[in-house]
Amino acid sequence: MKLRVALAQINPTVGDLAGNSALVRTNLKEAKSAGAHVAVFPEMILTGYPVEDLATRPSFQSASIDAVAQLAKDIESDGCGDLVAVVGYLDRNNGAPQNAIALIHGGQIKARYSKRHLPNYGVFDEYRNFVSGNGTLVARVHGIDIGFAICEDIWQDGGMLADLAKRTPGLVLVPNGSPFERKKDGVRLSLVQKRAKEVGAPFAYVNMTGGQDDLVFDGDTIVVDAQGKLLARAPQFDDQLLVLDIETKGATSKPDIVISENEAAMTSPVVNSIAPEISEVEQMWKALVLGLRDYIEKNGFRSVVLGLSGGIDSALVAAIAVDALGAKRVNGVAMPSKYSSDHSIDDAKEFAANTGIHFRTVAISPMVDSYMANLTLKGLAEENLQARVRGTTLMGISNQEGHLVLATGNKSELAVGYSTLYGDAVGGYAPIKDIYKTDVWALARWRNAQAIAAGEVAPIPERSITKEPSAELRPDQKDSDSLPDYELLDKVLMRYVDGDEGFDSLIAAGFDSALITRVIGLVDKAEYKRRQYPPGAKVSARAFGKDRRLPMTSRWSEE
Repeated sequence: MKLRVALAQINPTVGDLAGNSALVRTNLKEAKSAGAHVAVFPEMILTGYPVEDLATRPSFQSASIDAVAQLAKDIESDGCGDLVAVVGYLDRNNGAPQNAIALIHGGQIKARYSKRHLPNYGVFDEYRNFVSGNGTLVARVHGIDIGFAICEDIWQDGGMLADLAKRTPGLVLVPNGSPFERKKDGVRLSLVQKRAKEVGAPFAYVNMTGGQDDLVFDGDTIVVDAQGKLLARAPQFDDQLLVLDIETKGATSKPDIVISENEAAMTSPVVNSIAPEISEVEQMWKALVLGLRDYIEKNGFRSVVLGLSGGIDSALVAAIAVDALGAKRVNGVAMPSKYSSDHSIDDAKEFAANTGIHFRTVAISPMVDSYMANLTLKGLAEENLQARVRGTTLMGISNQEGHLVLATGNKSELAVGYSTLYGDAVGGYAPIKDIYKTDVWALARWRNAQAIAAGEVAPIPERSITKEPSAELRPDQKDSDSLPDYELLDKVLMRYVDGDEGFDSLIAAGFDSALITRVIGLVDKAEYKRRQYPPGAKVSARAFGKDRRLPMTSRWSEE
């Protein structure tokens, strides 16, 4: 037997119940036009995801419940009531919030089900199958018994999946809100293939797209058959309604609910599409662009401003902003001091000329001199004053002209505290805060290569990429004066920060003990700075603030 399934890889907005409902209805109409019998939407599509503590607010719970009931009626009035729509939303049980899906057909909610395994056990509670109280849900649609799992449910061995396998569904549908992380696309595919073999049924895994605060959802919707063979895959980071015919056995189980027994009528066959894989660096670029774009658009900002120093970090952030928003919504400000080199100013001007962004120069020397005439500041205090004058200048422009300030610090700097509070750390969003310095260079080279291949001007000046990094806060200053070489530093940080390896493990890996002691000390002491840094797109499994938080007050030492 065959069933035509439409998987809606789309981008909701948290809290926009009306807008998200309209998005669902638009995709259902497209699914109907394509001859689909079932349309599956990502988890919590109606409310957006994650809703965090909105989940515990009774008014929001009620609004979500009302919205899904109204959606069922609207789907019927749209002429799409013959489809089975699987819609994620926020429900509740005895006042406790539930991350749930509704099966909608004929203008009614036929069944409700909530996920068993949850990423935030302090917010959501388990509700399972609203129809029978079972730990799983199986619904018969056009004679095919369909089982359901929601996101984390398939990441847990045994448990819910084992229970579902015992019920022998003919097909499993999996709505997801799975954030992007580097190297996760391969892990997802392997997991879905593994679960399909375990349950003995095809798996259709649909994921949302879009940015939400510091998370980015990349889609990567996947369908495999019962043997794990890849049948279809949607492109990462793009919205798409993926429609395909899935062949499976009929009447394999004892369903909780029967929606229809008759075999589905099939129109002309659809051609399955498998999106080509993209490189890890391209994935990162698209994640950073999408994260920034949605943060700006969904929060109603019209433009951004950043300090354009001529260095690689600010050039990369500006290039991301251009791709996300367009050059006319990006404002670069060069803020030279008496220590700034001529080539730094020239490189900032060259970037502006290459991309067409708005550009101005605001010399900070007179402002710094005024401070110094009234304060006695030397050494590091004087260096930090320059950074703070630059930060104040950007915030002043932001207040006056309405731009959002972008911070330009990278993960290597954040890790070791190589930033100035209320200076280069100011801003409303930090696009590359989860990108190591070595990744910054790789992304810059990749973006320039893409432009050249397309016959366009490379946005980032070559000298910004090749010159030795410097904050230019004192004569002839280099980052290497204060930090280990970035290639070496990042190798240690990837193990200590991302891999949670300790001192002994790093020694066993061949790193010098003095280097490890120094780097670990810098990382652990900089937690208070990281707590005050702006949000930014999470692209790793261990992003500061989101996944990795140390006590700011601690006497623990790795040695």
